[in-house]
Amino acid sequence: MSSLLLLTNALQPSTEVLPALGLLLHNVRVAPAEGPALVDTPGADVILIDGRRDLPQVRSLCQLLRSTGPGCPLVLVVTEGGLAAVTADWGIDDVLLDTAGPAEVEARLRLAMGRQSITADDSPMEIRNGDLSVDEATYSAKLKGRVLDLTFKEFELLKYLAQHPGRVFTRAQLLQEVWGYDYFGGTRTVDVHVRRLRAKLGVEHESLIGTVRNVGYRFVTPEKVERADGGTSLLERSRELGGEEKAKAARPPAEGEHREIPKRDAPPAVSAPKSPPKEAVVRPAQR
Repeated sequence: MSSLLLLTNALQPSTEVLPALGLLLHNVRVAPAEGPALVDTPGADVILIDGRRDLPQVRSLCQLLRSTGPGCPLVLVVTEGGLAAVTADWGIDDVLLDTAGPAEVEARLRLAMGRQSITADDSPMEIRNGDLSVDEATYSAKLKGRVLDLTFKEFELLKYLAQHPGRVFTRAQLLQEVWGYDYFGGTRTVDVHVRRLRAKLGVEHESLIGTVRNVGYRFVTPEKVERADGGTSLLERSRELGGEEKAKAARPPAEGEHREIPKRDAPPAVSAPKSPPKEAVVRPAQR
């Protein structure tokens, strides 16, 4: 069951404006067909506008509702003769004859609410990856708060890659998704735009668009460095400790400070060279 708001200046009940409403289970509220009257009126899933009489005034009301953005579909109820006056500039989402049956009214209300939910799901959003933010609503990209001066195709290429971080796309796929099916240029166009895009990202961040050899390109998500000891990496901490030990060893000991002197291995003992054996003297035998 949906909540319907019927805007009409008629004194008859809602079932006289659209008789099929009396056979449906929707919650119908009635309000004057005037702009100021909508200020204190609660929201609704669908707004029905009585357009059976005074079409110029009803047209102005529809355009006013569209410009203020009520956030729900606008359905105009007209007679068969009033259909000829309805055009796209009225700003309505659908039109109903006052003689429509319950099945048709129910189907049109359901479709109008379904289109509204799909449009809400497809609303522009901001894509964030590390220091890079891409805003689809304003067609702008920022890197560390700095606005990048991108052309339309450069923006579309960066946005498409950032929407699928880590996924590898061939040049043909990027050409199809960003430039469209009817583009007759070669894949060299993708290489040119990637080179220009990297130049605008700068030397520090050009690696956000990675090249996969013999395949294509991908968006590289900035890696998070594992840290410990309050944000200092283990390698940096070990270097700091090593530097502190060296500084402590170089500083002269303070008065009363006892410092152990590291033991050093004694050099191997060098034995004296052995003198060559003396030759035995042979004396002649005494006679």
